[in-house]
Amino acid sequence: MGSLHPFSDASQASGKTQTLINPNELLDLFKCQQKFLNFFFQNLDLSQTLSFTQTLLNAKGTIFFTGVGKSGFVAQKISQTLVSLGIRSSFLSPLDAFHGDIGILSNSDLLVLFSKSGNTEELLKLVPCAKAKGVFLISITSSEGNLLASVCDLNVYLPLERELCPFDLAPVTSTAIQMVFGDTVAIALMGARNLTKDEYAANHPAGKIGKSLIFKVKDVMKKQEELPVCREGDLIMDQLVELTSKGCGCLLVIDDEYHLIGTFTDGDLRRTLKASGEGIFKFTVGEMCNRNPRTIGPDAMAVEAMQKMESPPSPVQFLPVVNPQNIVIDPPIEMEKHEKYMIPSFVWSFSPTYYL
Repeated sequence: MGSLHPFSDASQASGKTQTLINPNELLDLFKCQQKFLNFFFQNLDLSQTLSFTQTLLNAKGTIFFTGVGKSGFVAQKISQTLVSLGIRSSFLSPLDAFHGDIGILSNSDLLVLFSKSGNTEELLKLVPCAKAKGVFLISITSSEGNLLASVCDLNVYLPLERELCPFDLAPVTSTAIQMVFGDTVAIALMGARNLTKDEYAANHPAGKIGKSLIFKVKDVMKKQEELPVCREGDLIMDQLVELTSKGCGCLLVIDDEYHLIGTFTDGDLRRTLKASGEGIFKFTVGEMCNRNPRTIGPDAMAVEAMQKMESPPSPVQFLPVVNPQNIVIDPPIEMEKHEKYMIPSFVWSFSPTYYL
């Protein structure tokens, strides 16, 4: 079911008056937000930021973040970013801290408190409890001369001209600069720790980053019992079940020593049928197969296989895996669907023991 066009007549049909956004007012809002963000960048105290970043870099224990409301959400996100970089970090809920969670703190830890006003009651109550645990306290605020800054070991002031909200109340600009500040510091820590691409990928094994930087072809090849294979002397019509039952859309054509001779696809089948009609009953797979298919080795990176599959002149649906002697090899499993072309993308393999 499709969605309604923003300017559909649905509201008119129901007798309701449609309310429209003034494009000029929308543009003005974005320009204002840009101006407020520029104010932050132009007035940020670099010395405070450097001290904060250096303190986090030299942390011996865990870096805890806390905050209330929208600032709490920002604190959680920044903590998660640090964790993804291999830095020990966690979010401490101010409410849960008073009901046992503060027990996780130790005198080697840091506690970073995000608060726009610096006068958040829950955080002010948390400070003496955290100090009793010997924790180093850092406040991140956007109000000068606030209570939180006066009781913490270190304070970073995030310059805020005003909120984008017409009442200067809804925390939209303040949370934006908190996020920009925290994420930028995270990347600075990433550089200072000399985090490599492989180390970063190791923390993201299930995502696209990990798949492209960790997995090799041999890690994502198709299982041998799922491989559609045949010999070049086999008649095309005798191999229709093999071609269609494996759900792969192709056949791997091999000789008696398991060398890859070529590939025969369902597209080749359609073209042969269109050109020869009933003559297709006499053709062998070897006569009509592609004898120069793209191939790849088992130790290549999975991302290299994907790039090879989508390279010109046109993308392909599968990629045979062969060793330097052009023998299809083991072990295999299926690759995930290719996102760009939305076609099944597979790496095929075959074990020499399969037919023995």
